Amino acid sequence: MSLAMSLLIATYNWPRALELVLASVRAQRVLPHEVVIADDGSRDDTRALIAREALTFPCPLVHVWHEDTGFRLAAIRNKAIARARGDYVVQIDGDIVLHPAFVAGHARAARRGRYVQGSRALLSEAVTRRLLQGESVALGVRTRGLENRPNALYAPWLSPLVRGATDALRRTRGCHMAFWRDDLVRVNGYDEHIEGWGREDSELATRLINAGVRRRNLKFSAVAYHLWHTTANQEAVDRNHERVVRAQRERLVRAECGLDQYLSQHLASSESLA
Repeated sequence: MSLAMSLLIATYNWPRALELVLASVRAQRVLPHEVVIADDGSRDDTRALIAREALTFPCPLVHVWHEDTGFRLAAIRNKAIARARGDYVVQIDGDIVLHPAFVAGHARAARRGRYVQGSRALLSEAVTRRLLQGESVALGVRTRGLENRPNALYAPWLSPLVRGATDALRRTRGCHMAFWRDDLVRVNGYDEHIEGWGREDSELATRLINAGVRRRNLKFSAVAYHLWHTTANQEAVDRNHERVVRAQRERLVRAECGLDQYLSQHLASSESLA
């Protein structure tokens, strides 16, 4: 693959789900340049899983971890982006199982001046339980117990026909997005003032759009399946949404507290090893 792609996977204390996701990465027809795990403070069982997987993984597997002091997804994603070596970053959550052509679909869709908003089909609780228990379940548009069924259709010839939302709020899902890394650097990555579940993805998308990066909606060629889980604590959503409104109102481009602090750390570390 000519495009140097980093696949960034966010995780927190669900190693069995992460194991399923990594198995789907192993099964890719085209591998990413590397996989970077953005770990928001998981316990040692997740660390052990990643170490074990790294021994035989078909591409470099990098584990980026910080201490668990609450939901700090924006910060751990920034730290992972700083470590990423690819020109292009495809971002998923640690409960997103990939179609075998997922990486290849993103490679075809990458365009300068665009960020990508992907979609996902929702697996039922019953299907998720079967997968977690180790059953072999054929995932596809005909799988029983599937919500958002059209999102499970693999039909890449239809992908260029997709239009959809062009703003930063409608159907924005941080569990499946993609960006040019230098665009992320330009806007200083995620806003780390956003803590707790919700809106960090919309706030980032707002600043990307303010910087002139247009949204592209990707369906049918990078299919993904979202494992069922209970709803997250949403107490922080209203507070975090205020950051989105501020970014829209003030036409903000760069995050005040963002990616640059880790880029400088990573550069210093690299120079000390040289």
